[in-house]
Amino acid sequence: MSEIFGHPWLGSFFGDAASAEIWSGERQMVHMLAFEAAWSRALGACGRVSPDVAERAAAAAESWTPDVAAIRDGVALDGVPVPALTHALREAAGSAEGGVHRGATSQDVMDSALALTLKDMSVLLGQRLRELDAALAGLADRFGDTGIMGRTRMQAAIPIRAGHRIAAWAQPFSRHRARLADLRPRVEIVQVGGVVGDRQQLEPDAETMARHVADALGLASGPCWHTARDGIAEYGGLLSMIAGSCGKIGTDICLMAQQGISEIALPGGGASSGMPHKRNPVDAELLITLSGYAATQLPALHHALRHEQERSGSAWALEWMVLPGLAQASARALAVATRLAESATPA
Repeated sequence: MSEIFGHPWLGSFFGDAASAEIWSGERQMVHMLAFEAAWSRALGACGRVSPDVAERAAAAAESWTPDVAAIRDGVALDGVPVPALTHALREAAGSAEGGVHRGATSQDVMDSALALTLKDMSVLLGQRLRELDAALAGLADRFGDTGIMGRTRMQAAIPIRAGHRIAAWAQPFSRHRARLADLRPRVEIVQVGGVVGDRQQLEPDAETMARHVADALGLASGPCWHTARDGIAEYGGLLSMIAGSCGKIGTDICLMAQQGISEIALPGGGASSGMPHKRNPVDAELLITLSGYAATQLPALHHALRHEQERSGSAWALEWMVLPGLAQASARALAVATRLAESATPA
């Protein structure tokens, strides 16, 4: 079975178009080319190449049309797309080839592109967290005074108002918004480290180069983070927590929709092929599935903290495998939870 989020038909259930576009190869290439253009201009600003050469190299990066097949073949050979990319850019730059990628390394390009991806992802998450907050507040306004049975350890306890349960659903999401705001400055940082991460080949212009590129890309400037991946792991942890909080909503709704309890009605799909009388709580089940998926991906991302010495190939590549799916699961969970909150009614 192919990757689930982009599967020809299962993708309509699991996939999230907005986050998939953010993590797409096309968007990543846009970010990498933006880095290369900014890098060329930084070389010119610091006098490492002439301003004319710098501008022509930057213009080549901004106007170049990617040859996806050549990049794919390059990755198969080199394990990263940047050697093939910079080879093509030097050809496109012609006599200005000396202003392409000079003093940079593949990880500078790809990690800066990742920082831009996380910046875009954070905007989407922030929007969806606000939408879910509003949807849950609306649900509480409409049905908060409805009486339901309070349950502890899945056994009937005493009657409560539905608003009490809805409030418990809503509480984590305001904290997730605060966590996201706090985390963004730690991950939206340009990567400028040079070949071993100490910027020695860029001196005495290293700090100026980093600030120039950061400003051009709308990122912060900071220390090289080639092997310091705690920010990436922290971001993955937040993604998993968001999906898990959505999974709590899904779990409760599945239990509330059980025959014999029937505290909630879920308009829409969920048909059974063999039992036409049934309406399955498919969106609520999806939240449980997405939260489980996210939780299983987080340990893999923590394994990627072990970037050995001054650069890793294996741990770095593990991030590429794990982080996009984890992000899409979280974004999809927020969208589905919002839809459930907007559509659910008392049975």
